[in-house]
Amino acid sequence: MSFLRKLKERVTSPRARITLEFSKTSFLLGENAEGSLTVVSDEEFDVKEIRCEIECVEEAKRIKRAFDATAKRDILEEVTESATLYSARPTVSGPLHLSTGFSQTFQFSINIPAGLRPTFKSVDSKVTWTIKGVIAIEGRPDVTSQTAEIQVTQPAAQPVREREVVREVVMIPCKYCSALMPQTDTTCPRCGARRTT
Repeated sequence: MSFLRKLKERVTSPRARITLEFSKTSFLLGENAEGSLTVVSDEEFDVKEIRCEIECVEEAKRIKRAFDATAKRDILEEVTESATLYSARPTVSGPLHLSTGFSQTFQFSINIPAGLRPTFKSVDSKVTWTIKGVIAIEGRPDVTSQTAEIQVTQPAAQPVREREVVREVVMIPCKYCSALMPQTDTTCPRCGARRTT
């Protein structure tokens, strides 16, 4: 009987739940995504760690050339390619022993790198940011929360302030009417005479 119980434990996750909540609905690039993980256990087991898993994935439709064996020629086909632009697994708690009825909330703060791409969706491409909570268990399948998609936006551009440039203008008298004129002018603004050296 104990052999069957051990075998069952190896293929099933413990009876526990992990839920994910965020402090707000969208985050800026370069900002910290903050929230909490609530862990509730209905059985006794040891935990290796409790962590968050964050990912930024880009998917795009591409036209590729492929050989069609039935037509015996190259054809163009649309394929969807995906690439993971960013992935991190920050830990919110180290090893723990969870007893039946255990319930605790853990706070998390994950930096969203400023140099990455914001959430984006179009007809032929998209960039998605996802986070999930994980209770990692040695020798058994992990307990995971639902994967939540978060909105990551580009920060607003800072307004460019124009610098005021102060120039000193040297004024000289006109040789003919004695009116003052800037040294850079070639004619007197009052009488119109050409400036002499």
